[in-house]
Amino acid sequence: MRQLLTAFLIGSFFGGGLIVSGMTNPAKVVAFLDLFGAWDPSLALVMGGALGVTLVGYRLVLRRGSPTLAAQFHMPDKTEITRDLVLGSTLFGIGWGLAGLCPGPAVAVLPMAPVQGLVFFAGLYGGVLAYQFTRQRKASPSAA
Repeated sequence: MRQLLTAFLIGSFFGGGLIVSGMTNPAKVVAFLDLFGAWDPSLALVMGGALGVTLVGYRLVLRRGSPTLAAQFHMPDKTEITRDLVLGSTLFGIGWGLAGLCPGPAVAVLPMAPVQGLVFFAGLYGGVLAYQFTRQRKASPSAA
């Protein structure tokens, strides 16, 4: 129960930060991505602030033997840059530019714009299904 309450409080704080910073406003995000038009650099400050907090936070937290609410840290085990990583990142960026939202801000904006949020998550889920379908086809031997 303590983990759930902590996750809820941290998620609420994060969502509030997304709302206050304007990251949930698709027009603001699209203006940030419009480098050759009416570019709005203010979200770079939000991202830079988040990166700074993350760099300091990771250094402090990883000095501990274990996390406060778990038995061990769960760190990524893959470090190589693959074709799938580059393709997935590119598709994510295209989706972010088209919708003006990525999954975190989309969750925060869901109560304020439920129809747009549901359309966003339908597309996100469709992408997940397409990925799973592609992975299954790659894993199974092809019938010639």
